[in-house]
Amino acid sequence: MTTDFGFWDYLIFVAYAILILGVGLWVSRDKKGHEKNAEDYFLASKSLPWWAIGASLIAANISAEQFIGMSGSGFALGLAIASYEWMAALTLIIVGKYFLPIFIEKGLYTIPEFVEKRFSTNLKTILAVFWIFLYVFVNLTSVLYLGSLALETIMGVPMIYGVFGLALFAAAYSLYGGLSAVAWTDVIQVVFLVLGGLVTTYLALDTVSNGEGIVAGMKTIYEVAPERFVMIFDETNTYYDKLPGIGVLIGGMWVANLYYWGFNQYIIQRTLAAKSLKESQKGILLAAGLKLIIPIIVVIPGIAAYVMVNDPEIMARLGSAGVNNIPTLEQADKAYPWLLQFLPTGMKGVAFAALAAAIVSSLASMLNSTSTIFTMDIYKQYINKNASDKQTVNIGRISALVALIIASVVAPLLGGLDQAFQYIQEYTGVVSPGILAVFMLGLFWKKTTNKAAIIGALASIPVAMYFKIAPNGWSSSAIFVNIPFMDQMAYTTILTMVVIGLVSYFQHKGKDDEKAIDISKELFKTSPLFNIGSFAIMLILVALYAVFWN
Repeated sequence: MTTDFGFWDYLIFVAYAILILGVGLWVSRDKKGHEKNAEDYFLASKSLPWWAIGASLIAANISAEQFIGMSGSGFALGLAIASYEWMAALTLIIVGKYFLPIFIEKGLYTIPEFVEKRFSTNLKTILAVFWIFLYVFVNLTSVLYLGSLALETIMGVPMIYGVFGLALFAAAYSLYGGLSAVAWTDVIQVVFLVLGGLVTTYLALDTVSNGEGIVAGMKTIYEVAPERFVMIFDETNTYYDKLPGIGVLIGGMWVANLYYWGFNQYIIQRTLAAKSLKESQKGILLAAGLKLIIPIIVVIPGIAAYVMVNDPEIMARLGSAGVNNIPTLEQADKAYPWLLQFLPTGMKGVAFAALAAAIVSSLASMLNSTSTIFTMDIYKQYINKNASDKQTVNIGRISALVALIIASVVAPLLGGLDQAFQYIQEYTGVVSPGILAVFMLGLFWKKTTNKAAIIGALASIPVAMYFKIAPNGWSSSAIFVNIPFMDQMAYTTILTMVVIGLVSYFQHKGKDDEKAIDISKELFKTSPLFNIGSFAIMLILVALYAVFWN
């Protein structure tokens, strides 16, 4: 399903690429008389303003799976998939108010570093190695694979060329410049991302309404497919196992979101690079606001595509215009590439640049965070404790390059391993409840011990696998239960917390742990701007769920 690109489309895309590389290399240059140190490379000299932090958070988060995957989910199951975005907005507010003050006060470079300060070096190393493997073999490889798959689908670029092309593009500025290059180019990436997404949404809705504009288009898709605007599914819905009703609001989605936004190195790293805590919190607030509009650019186009292919009148009109390669419900992920053919010359280039921006910015962020964890938590801990700033920065660049090469070699192999790939994707959902339980109790319960944290983290794996086995053929047994994966994560987190709580209690007989974090009300005080903005976002969320509940 390739899309025809004209001269102006290619010109716009090339201009975008030159702009990103130019800005990335310009901000990466060493100032006269100053050589990059670890803080410069890994934390952008702790100089990022709030608007760069907010933009960079979104750019790091949005990738091919949002544009392609969430549009496909919008096509298949509707607006309910937007909960991943809208619930993330609320999660970001919680992270900004309750997690960031502790992280920034501790002067962290990495999330594993917090584990060392709160628990032990051994647990830090275990988690550091785990995260490096996760970033290289799951995050980097999946973004490269899905990104190159999108290029192959839209432009006919062979998979292997797409993988290495994207890898070289991300490496060209991020390896040399570090987080500074990543964050400042992310500001530009987000402009392309939002602009290209809005253009596609506008054209899709305008096409549905036969040229009468987006308001008429929204009205049309709502009237034709009202079932696609239900946010909370009941148990009779085909997709209940993916989005289990009220469990979306009070269950496992919180596990996924708190783990991702609060304890994920490549997300939280840009907030640690802020000029100050207040600046970081303003950046978090901006990202939460942007999260509210992301479904407009990634979900609504999918719903519009569904209405188009199921409305005989619209299809007759499109058929006469020469539109072909119409996706079926089984080909939901083809919805977004299919929509691009409706864009005029020039606008296709903008939309394609938006997709490339989403992919490359995520790659650059993951590379930088992988190298940060390896350098600060492995290299400086075990290999060269007295490494100079020059050695530290060079190791950061080398480790990022090695990670990129490994991911580039593995990524094309995912195409022939559908079940294995799905299993790898779910792997994070198996381990994230245990890690979340360790962090939450480590942050906010003073009695949590290192021994309890290790036992809880290890115990969470068999607990998670107990819930996971049933859907794979054991549901008829009275021993196992068959519940949606999102609920599995919630129950695993709760049970892991119980294990940690019991071990901690019997180990210290109710006494506080010697490494417990002292927290006070003063630590969590936020500015009037943050409070007002957070309240506004929560009101909008309440209104959205009230309108589209069922």
